[in-house]
Amino acid sequence: MKKAIFQISFLILSLNAFCGNDPSLQQKLNWWQDARFGMFIHWGPVSLKGTEIGWSRGSEVPIEEYDNLYKQFNPSNFNADEWVKLAKDAGMKYIVFTSKHHDGFCMWDTKYTDYNIMNSPFKRDVMKELADACKKQGMALGFYHSTCDWHHPDFPLTSPGGKVKRPTSNLDRYTTYLKNESVEIIKKYGPLLVMWYDVPMEFDAVRGQSVIDEIRKVQPDIIVNNRTGAKGDFDTPEQRVGDFQIDRPWETCMTIANQWAWKPNDQVKSPEQCLHSLIRSAGGGGNLLFNVGPMPDGRIEPLQVTRLREMGEWLKKYGYSIFGTRGGPFKPTSWCVSTRNDKTIYLHILNWKGESPKIVFPSAGMNIMGIRLASGGDVKVTKRRNSYTIELDKNVLQPIDTILEILTAGNVMNIQPVEITSELN
Repeated sequence: MKKAIFQISFLILSLNAFCGNDPSLQQKLNWWQDARFGMFIHWGPVSLKGTEIGWSRGSEVPIEEYDNLYKQFNPSNFNADEWVKLAKDAGMKYIVFTSKHHDGFCMWDTKYTDYNIMNSPFKRDVMKELADACKKQGMALGFYHSTCDWHHPDFPLTSPGGKVKRPTSNLDRYTTYLKNESVEIIKKYGPLLVMWYDVPMEFDAVRGQSVIDEIRKVQPDIIVNNRTGAKGDFDTPEQRVGDFQIDRPWETCMTIANQWAWKPNDQVKSPEQCLHSLIRSAGGGGNLLFNVGPMPDGRIEPLQVTRLREMGEWLKKYGYSIFGTRGGPFKPTSWCVSTRNDKTIYLHILNWKGESPKIVFPSAGMNIMGIRLASGGDVKVTKRRNSYTIELDKNVLQPIDTILEILTAGNVMNIQPVEITSELN
């Protein structure tokens, strides 16, 4: 009986956590889904070494050396306004900045630990400057905040990689510390779009949910990811585009190069790889949180800047097929995805192999009024009793994404996902 009562209570807790007590939470989650594209920023004193943030502590970089890097950290070229402008130039709608990674170093003026940026030579609160720049330029802001902390003496695990168990620890006291930091961030720099937690070592669903409950006392409509130990509001596939999922929000987090933190001569993804990551995320029903790692002096690497601006130029032309849409109704394939909004379906042909495309899909109750190419060109459409066939000349195919705008007589948002097939001519 007690077990049954606990299960029911936990179910109610989970539902409350997703739906929230404030109706504006769902509105904010809807806005976030419409936004589709955000900038992730991993940055800290570790950029001086060019190794991975958090994970290189005690592996590539000895713990004592890693923990003292902040004493040399003086990013004199940091300019929050330039960062925010770059995100806007890229077509991004929100920014998520790393307030604290697993290494425990805090990038704001916090009263809960001296291990923070105000005790570096820089002595500037970069999170305040970023929050001010976002407000000035109309950019939504959230913060990544590591659930685990391999530097904090109360956390049970430490470096390298959280594989070493501390002889003494106090997880309850650490949880209070985590809550206090989170609340401080929201009060200082909020209201925020999201708190994005990570690596809930030692945290179960109940402990994780207690963190969510605590921050929602301060900001009831803040959205939270699934890495406190609790379910949160959305899933977070990492370094891959998420699977097709339209019944629960999700966001792919992915690096523009290979490493989360800055690395000298890191290999930056091609324009096609960058845009396909975004388009496939939207087509699968999710967002893309695309990461940059600023250099030790505070600038974002020029090649990363170039790539982001290239994405922005494409989105100026075709962003209407990404922003404000939902995935489907066609299930993704190796060569295409689809997005939809109101009475229009956008079919994105990404990797066509062969000659002129011939595409077949079931009518699924759709009354198609017309099909046109976003870039211009002829489209041949044949309607059969239960399906439509589209034929294109291969000469109209675009190098990144050939977009077909399928105009219908009715709302397409409630159409259940259907398979789409192709024939090679």
